[in-house]
Amino acid sequence: MWELFGPALFAGWILDLLFGDPAWLYHPVVAIGKLISFLEKRLRARGGNLRRSALVLTGATVFTAMGACALVLYLLSLFGRVPLFIGMALLDWLGLAARSMVQEARGVASALDEGLDAGRKQVSRIVGRDTQSLTSEEVIKATVETVSENTTDGVISPMLYAFIGGPVLLWGFKAASTLDSMVGYLDEKYRDIGWSSARLDDILNYLPARLTALLMVLSAYLLRLDGKRALDTVRRDHANHLSPNCAWSEAAAAGALGIQLGGTHLYFGKPVVKPTIGDALRPAEKSDITKTCLLLYFSSGILMLILLLLTLVLQ
Repeated sequence: MWELFGPALFAGWILDLLFGDPAWLYHPVVAIGKLISFLEKRLRARGGNLRRSALVLTGATVFTAMGACALVLYLLSLFGRVPLFIGMALLDWLGLAARSMVQEARGVASALDEGLDAGRKQVSRIVGRDTQSLTSEEVIKATVETVSENTTDGVISPMLYAFIGGPVLLWGFKAASTLDSMVGYLDEKYRDIGWSSARLDDILNYLPARLTALLMVLSAYLLRLDGKRALDTVRRDHANHLSPNCAWSEAAAAGALGIQLGGTHLYFGKPVVKPTIGDALRPAEKSDITKTCLLLYFSSGILMLILLLLTLVLQ
C-alpha cells in the first residue's frame, strides 16, 4: 500500500486546490469534534484526576480516528487497488486545507472593502482573539498571522504525514490538531484536561514548522519578496511565541513582507502579551493578505514537488 501514498497525496492535493472543502460534504473533522466533546463530558462527569483523563481523551481520539480510517481503507482494498487509491486520495484531500484557508483570508480582504465592521466580523471566523476593537491594519495582520501559522498545521504537516504513513497517519495528525484547537488551552478550564493534547500537537508540528519556514523563505525568493529578510527574521524571531512552533512560519511571512506581527491582543476580554515578530518597516496593507496566500500556495507546491521526486526515487 505504501507505494500509493505519494500518488494518492498528489491527487488529494490537486483536489484540494480545485475544490477546497465543499460546504455540502460532511467533513471528518466534524465527527472528530463531536467525539472529543462526548469524551470530554464523560471524563469530566466521571471525576478523578483530570490530568490522567487527558491521556485517555488524547489517546482515544487519535486512535479512534486512525482506526476508522484504516477500516475504511481495508474495506476498499477488498475491491481492488483502484477503489483503494480513490479512497486514499479522497481522504488526503479532506485532510488538506490550503484552498479553504485562502478562501477565508480572501473573504476578510473582500469584507474590508465593505467596511471595518465587516472585516472584523469576517476575521473572527479564523482567529481566536477578540476582534470588536481591531483596526483595519490589525485585521490584516491577524489574517496574515493565521494564514502563515496554518500553512504549517493545515497544509505542510498533513502533507508530510500523508506521505510517510498515508491517510491513516494523516488523520491521526488531524485528530491531534483538532484536540489542540478544542481543549489545548492554558486557562483554568482546559489546562488539565487538555495538556496532553497540546503537547502532542507541539511534538507533531515540531519538524514541519521548521520545514515550513524554509519553504516560505524559498517561496519569498520565487515571488520576488524579500527572501533574505525572511530568513534573517526566522533566525532572530523563531522563538517569539507562546507556542514552540507558530513563530517559525509567522517570522518567515513577516520578514518577507516587511511588517511586524504578534504583540498584545485581547482574548475573552483579557490582554495576552506576546512578543513581536518581524520589523515594522511599513504598515500592513490589504495586499499583504494576497501575498501571504501566495506564500502558502508556493510552499505547498515546492513540498509536493519534493515528495513526488522522493516517490520516484523510492519506487
